[in-house]
Amino acid sequence: MKIKPSQIAAFLDKPDEHLRAILVYGPDGGLVCERVERLARTVLGDDLADPFRCVTLYAETLAGDPLRLADEVAALSLTGGRRVVLIREAGDSLASVFKAFFSDPLGDSLIVAEAGELPKRSSLRKAFEDCSEAAALPCYTDEGTGLASVIEETLRDQGVTASREAMVYLSNSLGSDRSITRAELVKLALYVGDKGKVELDDAMACTTDSSALSLDDVAYAVGNGDVALLEKSLERVFLEGVSPIQLFRWTAGYFRRLHFVGSQMAQGMTVDGAMAKLKPPLFFKVKDKFRSQLRMWPPERVAGALERLMDAERDCKTTGFPAETICHRTLLALAASVRPAARPPRTTR
Repeated sequence: MKIKPSQIAAFLDKPDEHLRAILVYGPDGGLVCERVERLARTVLGDDLADPFRCVTLYAETLAGDPLRLADEVAALSLTGGRRVVLIREAGDSLASVFKAFFSDPLGDSLIVAEAGELPKRSSLRKAFEDCSEAAALPCYTDEGTGLASVIEETLRDQGVTASREAMVYLSNSLGSDRSITRAELVKLALYVGDKGKVELDDAMACTTDSSALSLDDVAYAVGNGDVALLEKSLERVFLEGVSPIQLFRWTAGYFRRLHFVGSQMAQGMTVDGAMAKLKPPLFFKVKDKFRSQLRMWPPERVAGALERLMDAERDCKTTGFPAETICHRTLLALAASVRPAARPPRTTR
């Protein structure tokens, strides 16, 4: 079965007892690991290292010995209690293994399979979604109010609060990976110390999600039609190891914000009123740049850009052409499409 976003929190607190297997997947590797551990704790409590009740298998092992899954699930713990079988690095190559198991499940162990990003047509996702005794749990990158909640919760656990300006900055700088986000916030709390409150200067001095900042540079360069800056920014993000798919999605997220504000303005709202409705809010240093791009990218143009980004992502996954080449060509074409007369004066970075 599928776990809907609105059901995730309750599911993590108390998974359905009849479930035999749970697939945890998505682009946010830190969040995937966090949720796998949380699900395992619902069976094992705090002792995740108990060798009698928890076993870890890798996809490569199962691919070479498919019957190993049924053997481990049917095994009994020498110390009593339900067992957990963790499957690492799962992918579509294991779909047939799980389909065979679901057709005749044995034992009562809970299987928790960990996977990266899986498309809708993924055979592994389908195997879990179509089985009444299995569930597929997606883990998407934190953003908007969800990211703000993670920031507030993590800082609160460290005995620290944050000013509104610091929250805006953190919401725009973090979120690419849950584990990185939490690590940066713990470091920030230690930096603040007994002061107990994070101010904007603290956040800017301490957090270093350089990939997120570089991704912002790409999105802003595309929006401004600044081809020269875009070339430099693309070179930097590829050197940082950012994937073309992540880059497409980040840029699309930025353009969806342009579309939202433009649509609100088309309904009669002022530009400041529409921008104030963005969640998370815009960092004050980019507000003027964003406002100028609203004139260059009315909603109908943004819709075309979003469609082009979606097509390019699909091409990366299906055509066999180098993904970086597709990404480079697509983003440069979008930037070049901005009419020269509409472009703001270029600033030196």
